[in-house]
Amino acid sequence: MNLELSEEQTAVRRLARDFVEREVAPHAAAWDRAESVDRGIVKKLGALGFLGLTVPEEYGGSGGDHLAYALVTEELGRGDSAVRGIVSVSLGLVAKTVAAWGDEDQKRTWLPRLCSGEALGCFGLTEPGTGSDAGNLTTRAVREGDTYRITGSKMFITNGTWADVVLLFARTGGAPGHRGVSAFLVPADSPGLTRREIHGKLGLRGQATAELVLDDVRVPASALLGPEGKGFSVAMSALAKGRMSVAAGCVGLAQAALDAALSYATRREQFGRTIAHHQLVQELIADIAVDVDAARMLTWRVADLVDRGRPFATEASTAKLFASEAAVRCAGNALQVHGGYGYIDEYPAGKLLRDARVMTLYEGTSQIQKLVIGRALTGISAF
Repeated sequence: MNLELSEEQTAVRRLARDFVEREVAPHAAAWDRAESVDRGIVKKLGALGFLGLTVPEEYGGSGGDHLAYALVTEELGRGDSAVRGIVSVSLGLVAKTVAAWGDEDQKRTWLPRLCSGEALGCFGLTEPGTGSDAGNLTTRAVREGDTYRITGSKMFITNGTWADVVLLFARTGGAPGHRGVSAFLVPADSPGLTRREIHGKLGLRGQATAELVLDDVRVPASALLGPEGKGFSVAMSALAKGRMSVAAGCVGLAQAALDAALSYATRREQFGRTIAHHQLVQELIADIAVDVDAARMLTWRVADLVDRGRPFATEASTAKLFASEAAVRCAGNALQVHGGYGYIDEYPAGKLLRDARVMTLYEGTSQIQKLVIGRALTGISAF
Protein backbone atom coordinates (compact mmCIF):
# COMPACT_ATOMS: atom_id res chain seq x y z
CA MET A 1 0.00 0.00 0.00
CA ASN A 2 1.28 3.46 -0.98
CA LEU A 3 0.80 5.72 2.04
CA GLU A 4 1.30 8.88 -0.01
CA LEU A 5 -2.02 10.37 -1.09
CA SER A 6 -2.57 11.10 -4.76
CA GLU A 7 -3.24 14.65 -5.95
CA GLU A 8 -6.91 13.79 -6.37
CA GLN A 9 -7.18 12.32 -2.86
CA THR A 10 -5.38 15.32 -1.38
CA ALA A 11 -7.76 17.68 -3.19
CA VAL A 12 -10.82 15.78 -1.96
CA ARG A 13 -9.48 15.85 1.59
CA ARG A 14 -8.86 19.60 1.38
CA LEU A 15 -12.33 20.16 -0.04
CA ALA A 16 -13.88 18.20 2.83
CA ARG A 17 -11.75 19.99 5.41
CA ASP A 18 -12.72 23.42 4.10
CA PHE A 19 -16.39 22.40 4.04
CA VAL A 20 -16.23 21.18 7.62
CA GLU A 21 -14.53 24.36 8.83
CA ARG A 22 -17.12 26.52 7.07
CA GLU A 23 -20.40 24.59 7.28
CA VAL A 24 -20.13 22.08 10.14
CA ALA A 25 -17.72 22.88 12.97
CA PRO A 26 -19.13 26.35 13.76
CA HIS A 27 -22.60 24.86 14.31
CA ALA A 28 -21.83 21.51 15.95
CA ALA A 29 -22.35 22.63 19.54
CA ALA A 30 -25.63 24.42 18.73
CA TRP A 31 -26.94 21.41 16.81
CA ASP A 32 -26.02 19.19 19.74
CA ARG A 33 -27.91 21.41 22.19
CA ALA A 34 -30.94 21.63 19.89
CA GLU A 35 -30.82 17.86 19.18
CA SER A 36 -31.16 18.63 15.49
CA VAL A 37 -28.73 19.19 12.65
CA ASP A 38 -29.83 21.78 10.11
CA ARG A 39 -31.36 19.68 7.35
CA GLY A 40 -29.99 22.10 4.74
CA ILE A 41 -26.63 20.38 5.21
CA VAL A 42 -27.87 17.45 3.09
CA LYS A 43 -28.11 19.42 -0.14
CA LYS A 44 -24.69 20.96 0.54
CA LEU A 45 -23.18 17.50 1.00
CA GLY A 46 -24.80 16.39 -2.24
CA ALA A 47 -23.64 19.45 -4.18
CA LEU A 48 -20.01 18.68 -3.36
CA GLY A 49 -20.40 15.03 -4.40
CA PHE A 50 -19.88 13.67 -0.89
CA LEU A 51 -23.11 11.65 -1.04
CA GLY A 52 -22.06 9.94 -4.27
CA LEU A 53 -18.43 8.95 -3.62
CA THR A 54 -17.50 5.56 -5.16
CA VAL A 55 -20.89 5.32 -6.92
CA PRO A 56 -20.49 5.15 -10.73
CA GLU A 57 -21.05 8.44 -12.52
CA GLU A 58 -23.57 6.83 -14.88
CA TYR A 59 -25.94 6.56 -11.91
CA GLY A 60 -25.36 10.10 -10.68
CA GLY A 61 -22.42 9.29 -8.42
CA SER A 62 -19.16 11.17 -8.19
CA GLY A 63 -16.90 8.12 -8.58
CA GLY A 64 -13.60 8.13 -6.75
CA ASP A 65 -11.99 5.42 -4.66
CA HIS A 66 -12.68 4.18 -1.15
CA LEU A 67 -9.67 5.91 0.34
CA ALA A 68 -11.07 9.25 -0.83
CA TYR A 69 -14.37 8.24 0.77
CA ALA A 70 -12.56 7.41 4.02
CA LEU A 71 -10.78 10.78 3.95
CA VAL A 72 -14.07 12.65 3.55
CA THR A 73 -15.69 10.59 6.28
CA GLU A 74 -12.76 11.32 8.61
CA GLU A 75 -13.09 15.06 8.05
CA LEU A 76 -16.85 14.96 8.65
CA GLY A 77 -16.22 12.97 11.85
CA ARG A 78 -13.74 15.61 12.94
CA GLY A 79 -16.38 18.29 12.53
CA ASP A 80 -19.48 16.55 13.88
CA SER A 81 -20.17 12.82 14.09
CA ALA A 82 -23.89 13.52 13.66
CA VAL A 83 -23.21 14.88 10.16
CA ARG A 84 -20.79 12.06 9.40
CA GLY A 85 -23.57 9.60 10.21
CA ILE A 86 -25.82 11.08 7.54
CA VAL A 87 -23.25 10.23 4.86
CA SER A 88 -22.15 6.91 6.34
CA VAL A 89 -25.71 5.59 6.31
CA SER A 90 -27.28 7.14 3.21
CA LEU A 91 -24.22 6.56 1.04
CA GLY A 92 -22.21 3.90 2.86
CA LEU A 93 -25.02 1.54 3.83
CA VAL A 94 -27.80 2.33 1.35
CA ALA A 95 -26.55 3.81 -1.94
CA LYS A 96 -23.50 1.55 -2.14
CA THR A 97 -25.70 -1.47 -1.44
CA VAL A 98 -28.17 -0.49 -4.15
CA ALA A 99 -25.21 -0.09 -6.53
CA ALA A 100 -23.92 -3.55 -5.60
CA TRP A 101 -27.16 -5.52 -5.39
CA GLY A 102 -29.81 -3.54 -7.26
CA ASP A 103 -31.24 -4.24 -10.68
CA GLU A 104 -31.04 -1.60 -13.39
CA ASP A 105 -34.43 -0.08 -12.56
CA GLN A 106 -33.60 0.17 -8.84
CA LYS A 107 -30.29 1.85 -9.61
CA ARG A 108 -31.88 4.33 -12.00
CA THR A 109 -34.71 5.07 -9.58
CA TRP A 110 -32.75 5.64 -6.39
CA LEU A 111 -29.06 6.31 -6.98
CA PRO A 112 -29.26 9.71 -8.73
CA ARG A 113 -31.51 11.05 -5.97
CA LEU A 114 -29.42 9.60 -3.15
CA CYS A 115 -26.16 10.88 -4.63
CA SER A 116 -27.47 14.42 -5.19
CA GLY A 117 -28.97 14.78 -1.72
CA GLU A 118 -32.46 15.04 -3.18
CA ALA A 119 -33.22 11.88 -1.20
CA LEU A 120 -31.74 10.20 1.87
CA GLY A 121 -31.66 6.54 2.80
CA CYS A 122 -31.78 4.71 6.11
CA PHE A 123 -30.80 1.15 7.02
CA GLY A 124 -33.62 -0.80 8.67
CA LEU A 125 -31.95 -3.79 10.31
CA THR A 126 -31.93 -3.34 14.10
CA GLU A 127 -35.14 -4.18 15.99
CA PRO A 128 -36.24 -3.59 19.58
CA GLY A 129 -35.44 -7.23 20.42
CA THR A 130 -32.66 -8.01 17.94
CA GLY A 131 -29.49 -5.94 17.83
CA SER A 132 -26.42 -8.13 17.54
CA ASP A 133 -28.65 -11.15 16.78
CA ALA A 134 -29.75 -9.71 13.44
CA GLY A 135 -30.31 -13.13 11.88
CA ASN A 136 -33.31 -13.65 14.15
CA LEU A 137 -35.19 -10.47 13.31
CA THR A 138 -38.96 -10.72 13.50
CA THR A 139 -40.23 -8.14 10.99
CA ARG A 140 -42.09 -10.20 8.42
CA ALA A 141 -42.80 -9.75 4.70
CA VAL A 142 -45.55 -11.97 3.28
CA ARG A 143 -45.83 -12.48 -0.48
CA GLU A 144 -49.31 -11.80 -1.84
CA GLY A 145 -49.34 -12.04 -5.61
CA ASP A 146 -47.17 -9.29 -7.02
CA THR A 147 -46.77 -7.52 -3.66
CA TYR A 148 -45.29 -8.06 -0.20
CA ARG A 149 -47.10 -7.10 2.99
CA ILE A 150 -44.62 -6.05 5.69
CA THR A 151 -45.31 -5.89 9.43
CA GLY A 152 -42.87 -5.21 12.26
CA SER A 153 -40.71 -2.52 13.82
CA LYS A 154 -37.15 -1.20 13.70
CA MET A 155 -35.19 0.68 16.36
CA PHE A 156 -32.23 3.13 16.50
CA ILE A 157 -32.43 3.89 12.79
CA THR A 158 -30.07 6.70 11.73
CA ASN A 159 -31.72 9.14 9.28
CA GLY A 160 -34.98 7.42 10.20
CA THR A 161 -37.22 10.49 10.18
CA TRP A 162 -35.39 12.18 7.31
CA ALA A 163 -35.10 9.25 4.92
CA ASP A 164 -36.99 8.91 1.65
CA VAL A 165 -36.21 5.21 1.28
CA VAL A 166 -35.66 2.48 3.84
CA LEU A 167 -33.34 -0.40 3.03
CA LEU A 168 -35.44 -2.78 5.11
CA PHE A 169 -34.71 -6.32 6.21
CA ALA A 170 -37.61 -8.68 6.89
CA ARG A 171 -38.28 -12.37 7.24
CA THR A 172 -39.78 -14.11 4.20
CA GLY A 173 -40.85 -17.73 3.93
CA GLY A 174 -40.30 -20.29 6.65
CA ALA A 175 -36.53 -20.75 6.70
CA PRO A 176 -35.03 -20.20 10.17
CA GLY A 177 -32.32 -17.73 11.13
CA HIS A 178 -30.48 -15.70 8.53
CA ARG A 179 -31.61 -17.97 5.67
CA GLY A 180 -35.13 -16.54 5.91
CA VAL A 181 -34.19 -12.83 5.66
CA SER A 182 -34.78 -10.70 2.55
CA ALA A 183 -33.97 -7.07 1.71
CA PHE A 184 -36.43 -4.49 0.38
CA LEU A 185 -36.34 -0.88 -0.80
CA VAL A 186 -39.35 0.64 0.92
CA PRO A 187 -40.38 4.25 0.18
CA ALA A 188 -40.59 6.06 3.49
CA ASP A 189 -43.97 7.60 2.62
CA SER A 190 -45.58 4.17 2.19
CA PRO A 191 -49.01 3.93 3.89
CA GLY A 192 -48.70 2.09 7.19
CA LEU A 193 -45.10 3.18 7.84
CA THR A 194 -44.81 5.51 10.83
CA ARG A 195 -41.64 7.05 12.28
CA ARG A 196 -40.88 8.41 15.73
CA GLU A 197 -37.70 10.35 16.44
CA ILE A 198 -35.76 9.27 19.53
CA HIS A 199 -34.68 12.13 21.78
CA GLY A 200 -32.56 12.21 24.92
CA LYS A 201 -29.61 10.31 23.46
CA LEU A 202 -26.26 10.46 25.26
CA GLY A 203 -24.41 11.41 22.08
CA LEU A 204 -25.04 12.03 18.38
CA ARG A 205 -27.82 14.24 19.65
CA GLY A 206 -28.12 16.19 16.42
CA GLN A 207 -28.68 13.04 14.38
CA ALA A 208 -32.19 12.00 13.36
CA THR A 209 -32.43 8.60 15.07
CA ALA A 210 -35.81 6.92 14.93
CA GLU A 211 -38.09 4.01 15.62
CA LEU A 212 -39.95 2.71 12.56
CA VAL A 213 -43.24 0.85 12.80
CA LEU A 214 -44.62 -1.03 9.79
CA ASP A 215 -48.30 -1.94 9.92
CA ASP A 216 -49.30 -3.87 6.79
CA VAL A 217 -47.01 -1.85 4.54
CA ARG A 218 -47.41 -3.03 0.97
CA VAL A 219 -44.62 -2.85 -1.59
CA PRO A 220 -44.39 -4.33 -5.08
CA ALA A 221 -42.32 -7.46 -5.61
CA SER A 222 -39.92 -5.24 -7.57
CA ALA A 223 -38.93 -3.65 -4.24
CA LEU A 224 -37.00 -6.83 -3.37
CA LEU A 225 -33.27 -6.04 -3.38
CA GLY A 226 -31.30 -9.08 -4.40
CA PRO A 227 -32.77 -12.61 -4.37
CA GLU A 228 -35.40 -13.56 -1.80
CA GLY A 229 -33.75 -15.18 1.22
CA LYS A 230 -30.40 -13.45 0.59
CA GLY A 231 -31.10 -10.40 2.72
CA PHE A 232 -28.64 -11.37 5.42
CA SER A 233 -25.86 -11.49 2.82
CA VAL A 234 -26.96 -8.06 1.60
CA ALA A 235 -26.84 -6.73 5.16
CA MET A 236 -23.46 -8.22 6.01
CA SER A 237 -21.86 -6.94 2.79
CA ALA A 238 -23.18 -3.47 3.58
CA LEU A 239 -21.96 -3.59 7.17
CA ALA A 240 -18.47 -4.76 6.20
CA LYS A 241 -17.94 -1.57 4.22
CA GLY A 242 -19.93 0.40 6.77
CA ARG A 243 -17.45 -0.57 9.47
CA MET A 244 -14.71 1.10 7.45
CA SER A 245 -16.83 4.25 7.38
CA VAL A 246 -17.40 4.16 11.14
CA ALA A 247 -13.68 3.61 11.68
CA ALA A 248 -12.85 6.61 9.50
CA GLY A 249 -15.34 8.74 11.42
CA CYS A 250 -13.73 7.62 14.66
CA VAL A 251 -10.33 8.69 13.32
CA GLY A 252 -11.80 12.12 12.67
CA LEU A 253 -13.31 12.29 16.15
CA ALA A 254 -9.99 11.25 17.70
CA GLN A 255 -8.20 13.87 15.61
CA ALA A 256 -10.65 16.48 16.92
CA ALA A 257 -9.80 15.34 20.46
CA LEU A 258 -6.10 15.77 19.71
CA ASP A 259 -6.67 19.22 18.22
CA ALA A 260 -8.74 20.30 21.23
CA ALA A 261 -6.23 18.96 23.75
CA LEU A 262 -3.31 20.70 22.03
CA SER A 263 -5.17 23.98 21.75
CA TYR A 264 -6.15 23.99 25.40
CA ALA A 265 -2.83 22.71 26.78
CA THR A 266 -0.81 25.37 24.99
CA ARG A 267 -3.04 28.20 26.31
CA ARG A 268 -4.08 27.13 29.81
CA GLU A 269 -1.67 28.22 32.56
CA GLN A 270 -1.15 26.50 35.91
CA PHE A 271 1.80 26.79 38.29
CA GLY A 272 3.17 29.72 36.31
CA ARG A 273 3.35 28.12 32.86
CA THR A 274 1.11 26.46 30.28
CA ILE A 275 0.04 22.98 31.19
CA ALA A 276 1.69 21.69 27.99
CA HIS A 277 4.96 21.99 29.91
CA HIS A 278 3.89 19.30 32.38
CA GLN A 279 5.05 15.79 31.57
CA LEU A 280 1.82 14.01 32.51
CA VAL A 281 -0.19 16.32 30.27
CA GLN A 282 2.24 15.55 27.45
CA GLU A 283 1.69 11.86 28.17
CA LEU A 284 -2.07 12.27 27.68
CA ILE A 285 -1.48 14.12 24.41
CA ALA A 286 1.04 11.54 23.20
CA ASP A 287 -1.41 8.71 23.91
CA ILE A 288 -4.06 10.48 21.84
CA ALA A 289 -1.65 11.02 18.94
CA VAL A 290 -0.56 7.36 18.85
CA ASP A 291 -4.18 6.18 18.84
CA VAL A 292 -5.02 8.58 15.99
CA ASP A 293 -2.16 7.37 13.81
CA ALA A 294 -2.81 3.68 14.47
CA ALA A 295 -6.55 3.97 13.82
CA ARG A 296 -5.92 5.92 10.62
CA MET A 297 -3.52 3.33 9.23
CA LEU A 298 -5.87 0.44 10.02
CA THR A 299 -8.68 2.30 8.25
CA TRP A 300 -6.60 3.16 5.21
CA ARG A 301 -5.63 -0.50 4.93
CA VAL A 302 -9.30 -1.46 4.60
CA ALA A 303 -9.89 1.18 1.93
CA ASP A 304 -6.85 -0.07 0.00
CA LEU A 305 -8.09 -3.67 0.14
CA VAL A 306 -11.55 -2.67 -1.09
CA ASP A 307 -10.10 -0.66 -3.97
CA ARG A 308 -7.89 -3.59 -5.00
CA GLY A 309 -10.79 -6.03 -4.88
CA ARG A 310 -9.25 -8.03 -2.06
CA PRO A 311 -11.09 -9.62 0.92
CA PHE A 312 -11.48 -7.00 3.64
CA ALA A 313 -14.21 -8.04 6.11
CA THR A 314 -11.86 -9.11 8.92
CA GLU A 315 -9.67 -6.05 8.44
CA ALA A 316 -12.79 -3.85 8.54
CA SER A 317 -13.78 -5.40 11.87
CA THR A 318 -10.24 -4.84 13.15
CA ALA A 319 -10.29 -1.18 12.11
CA LYS A 320 -13.75 -0.61 13.54
CA LEU A 321 -12.88 -2.29 16.84
CA PHE A 322 -9.64 -0.40 17.35
CA ALA A 323 -10.78 2.99 16.06
CA SER A 324 -14.03 3.04 18.06
CA GLU A 325 -12.33 2.07 21.31
CA ALA A 326 -9.50 4.51 20.54
CA ALA A 327 -12.00 7.32 19.96
CA VAL A 328 -13.38 6.79 23.46
CA ARG A 329 -9.87 6.81 24.93
CA CYS A 330 -8.86 9.91 22.98
CA ALA A 331 -11.96 11.86 23.94
CA GLY A 332 -11.52 10.83 27.58
CA ASN A 333 -7.89 11.94 27.57
CA ALA A 334 -8.82 15.24 25.93
CA LEU A 335 -11.39 15.83 28.66
CA GLN A 336 -8.73 15.06 31.27
CA VAL A 337 -6.43 17.66 29.72
CA HIS A 338 -9.23 20.21 29.98
CA GLY A 339 -9.86 19.40 33.64
CA GLY A 340 -13.14 20.83 34.94
CA TYR A 341 -13.65 22.86 31.77
CA GLY A 342 -13.90 19.64 29.81
CA TYR A 343 -17.12 18.91 31.66
CA ILE A 344 -19.05 21.87 30.25
CA ASP A 345 -20.15 22.28 26.65
CA GLU A 346 -18.34 25.56 26.17
CA TYR A 347 -15.46 23.26 25.21
CA PRO A 348 -15.70 20.34 22.74
CA ALA A 349 -14.24 17.52 24.87
CA GLY A 350 -17.51 16.51 26.52
CA LYS A 351 -19.40 16.27 23.24
CA LEU A 352 -16.57 14.27 21.70
CA LEU A 353 -16.73 11.75 24.54
CA ARG A 354 -20.50 11.44 24.31
CA ASP A 355 -20.39 11.00 20.54
CA ALA A 356 -17.53 8.50 20.74
CA ARG A 357 -19.25 6.16 23.15
CA VAL A 358 -21.86 4.89 20.71
CA MET A 359 -19.20 3.97 18.15
CA THR A 360 -18.40 0.86 20.18
CA LEU A 361 -22.06 -0.18 19.95
CA TYR A 362 -23.52 0.34 16.50
CA GLU A 363 -22.74 -1.45 13.23
CA GLY A 364 -21.56 -4.30 15.41
CA THR A 365 -20.49 -3.94 19.02
CA SER A 366 -16.84 -4.29 20.01
CA GLN A 367 -17.70 -7.77 21.27
CA ILE A 368 -19.16 -8.75 17.90
CA GLN A 369 -16.02 -7.45 16.16
CA LYS A 370 -13.90 -9.64 18.43
CA LEU A 371 -16.02 -12.66 17.55
CA VAL A 372 -15.65 -11.90 13.83
CA ILE A 373 -11.87 -11.55 14.19
CA GLY A 374 -11.60 -14.65 16.39
CA ARG A 375 -13.60 -16.76 13.96
CA ALA A 376 -11.40 -15.59 11.05
CA LEU A 377 -8.26 -16.51 12.96
CA THR A 378 -9.38 -19.87 14.36
CA GLY A 379 -11.95 -21.01 11.85
CA ILE A 380 -14.30 -21.68 14.78
CA SER A 381 -17.61 -19.87 15.23
CA ALA A 382 -18.20 -18.79 18.81
CA PHE A 383 -21.85 -17.95 18.26
